[in-house]
Formats: sequence, structure tokens, C-alpha cells
Amino acid sequence: MLDSKMLLENLVGNDQILDFMNQLNIKEKSADIYVYGEIGRGKTHLLQAVVSSKLAQGKSGIYLDCKESIPEHIVEHINEIDWISVDNINFIDKDQQHLFFDLYNKAKQGKISLLVSGHVLPSKLAIMNDLKTRLSLATIFELEQLDDDMIRLVLNNQMSDRNLAIDPKVYEYLFKHYSRNLNTLIKGIKLLDQSSLQNKQSITIPFAKKILNL
Repeated sequence: MLDSKMLLENLVGNDQILDFMNQLNIKEKSADIYVYGEIGRGKTHLLQAVVSSKLAQGKSGIYLDCKESIPEHIVEHINEIDWISVDNINFIDKDQQHLFFDLYNKAKQGKISLLVSGHVLPSKLAIMNDLKTRLSLATIFELEQLDDDMIRLVLNNQMSDRNLAIDPKVYEYLFKHYSRNLNTLIKGIKLLDQSSLQNKQSITIPFAKKILNL
């Protein structure tokens, strides 16, 4: 299921990738794209956001996560789809690799855009060689490492969605004593939000220290 809050409009950084996507949209061209990067750089956000944008344009798109099974019927109905996002290719199991290989080839033949994400370059993936070759021929982007200002922007967006404001000093404390990884920070702030509601307390540095055991 798509996260309605993961949109291209609130994807932070990665202007080069967004420009490329925009040009594809303007020219109505298809492409094979591979994006990679460490956890917390926005791979899932990007892949879901592109599908949401296609649906908003009245086109068809589908998001698949290789942490789950790829439905076989998608290959049979691939010509009904305009865009396919395949997340976490590094988690694909051996039984599904042949299915994905078939899906990739049919998408290529049908000029259907395919956006795939992984944690490393295709050549470093532990998958069948034919898939490595296909993915290595795609247009490849590495997602940006977000700096502190970008991370603050993402966190502020998250807090705005929750109608919550946090003192910037709390962010600074979390950066120094908790984590600079975006996914870890988001999970921590969600926990702080839940705990603040339960305890009817505002989110302060002492409160963060207590709840996160810092």
C-alpha cells in the first residue's frame, strides 16, 4: 500500500534524479532506472512517490517491495501498466529472481518504465548474473547523503503532518546523542510523539533522554 505522505513534492534533495524524472514525464518517454544508497536516503519515498504521481495523472503504476512476494499475475498483465517501482531488490529471494527477470524483459519490450532500488550498485548485488547485467545497463543514480539541514527539513515535514512542533534544540541533542540516520530519527520521534501524548508532556531534551534511554 502506498503511503499518501510520500510525494515527489516533499522529497528532500536529489535534484538530479527529480529533474530526470520530470524530463521523462514531459517527453513521455520510458526508461529503466536504478537508484541505490544506504538506509535512510529516501529510496522507498522516491519509488512510492513516482507511482503516486502517475496515478494522479490518470496513468497506472504499481509499487512492489522485494521484502514480499512479487505476484505472478503482474507479468501477465504488464501491458496494462505505465510504471513499475521495485523496491529493495537486494532482498529478492532466489525463487523470485527468474520472475523479476521475466518482468524486466517484458517491461523493456513494452516500453514500460521501471524504477528499481537497491542498497549498492547492481554489480555488487548478490543476485543472478543476468539480472546484474540488465540493472547495470539502466540509468543509475546514487541517492544523496542528507546533511543536517536536509534531515531537519524532513523531520519538520514529518512533524507538520502530525501537527506537532519540536524545539530545534531537541533535534541538535538527538543528532549528537541518538543518531544521524534519518530512519532511526523518524522512529525515535514517533516514539517521542506517542509518549508525549500518553504522558501529556511536551517533547523536551530531558523528556527525550528519558524515553529514548540516552
